Amino acid sequence: MKIRKEVKIGFFMLIAISLLFWGINYLKGKDIFTKGRYYYAVYENVDRLTASNPVTINGLKVGQVESVDFLLDGTNHLLVKFTVDENRIRIPEDSEADIASLDFLGSKAIVLKLGSSAIDAKVGDTLDSDIEATLTESVNREIAPLKKKAEDLIKSVDSAITVVRTIFNKKAQNDLDASFTSIRSSLESFENTMNRVDNIVEEERLHIQNIFKNIESITKNLAENNEKLSSTLDNINAISDSLAGANLKQTVQNASNAMAEMADMMDKVNRGEGSLGQLINNDTLYENIEAAALDLDKLLLDMRLNPERYVHFSIFGRKDKDDKKNKSGN
Repeated sequence: MKIRKEVKIGFFMLIAISLLFWGINYLKGKDIFTKGRYYYAVYENVDRLTASNPVTINGLKVGQVESVDFLLDGTNHLLVKFTVDENRIRIPEDSEADIASLDFLGSKAIVLKLGSSAIDAKVGDTLDSDIEATLTESVNREIAPLKKKAEDLIKSVDSAITVVRTIFNKKAQNDLDASFTSIRSSLESFENTMNRVDNIVEEERLHIQNIFKNIESITKNLAENNEKLSSTLDNINAISDSLAGANLKQTVQNASNAMAEMADMMDKVNRGEGSLGQLINNDTLYENIEAAALDLDKLLLDMRLNPERYVHFSIFGRKDKDDKKNKSGN
């Protein structure tokens, strides 16, 4: 059967279109004949990451970015879909997809940092994500301390130049000469002082030697009486332990209570409460006691002058008393 010319043309056109489609996708980095695993990652900022950018592991391209779209959750975060074409690569579920720069021109890629989990990520899972610093940012971060040091160095040089200008000023030179003169005088005075010290040491050398001998003797005695000193320290330690073991706090508390009670009692006495307070503060009681003493003194004086009023002494007194009793009885 003879194939018609139109069929041949159509067949060749179909092949050409297919090759053109494959070539365009190939130029974009897509291989339509390879079916890869796809995963997702969410970023706040993709930093110029676009579709067809590579996906790398340890610097080797293993896939590419398929699409970059906004999440429809109101957060304005970006959802990136990427594929991994190499089926032999195991991707744990705790892996991380970071956006990183490939060169100074700003080319972006997704760098997969494989985790250590024993469970593999499933196709369609959303991996953890982060954005690494760009090469320019890294360089700036390294250069910033050097820049600061250079600025500080320039400031120091400016200060040094200012100081040099000040030194070469006529007035400053005079002040500097005066300062050096003062320093020279101070050094000369110090030298004279050291010479006097040397003379004193030379004159008192014998005395100093005796002092060191005495110190040596003292240290020797301390070494020889080390056991006695240790025993004395032990005794002191035992005394301190005994004092620590004694109930000094309770004793002090009891003394404090006793002093408080004594103060309270003296306060009552001062206020005239109680017998002692009445005795001390009541003048009437004192006057009564004084009057009683005077009366007693008068009584004793009268007894001494007129003892017959109080004491009857007679040899025949009992008989007279018996006769009086008999008479009274009759």
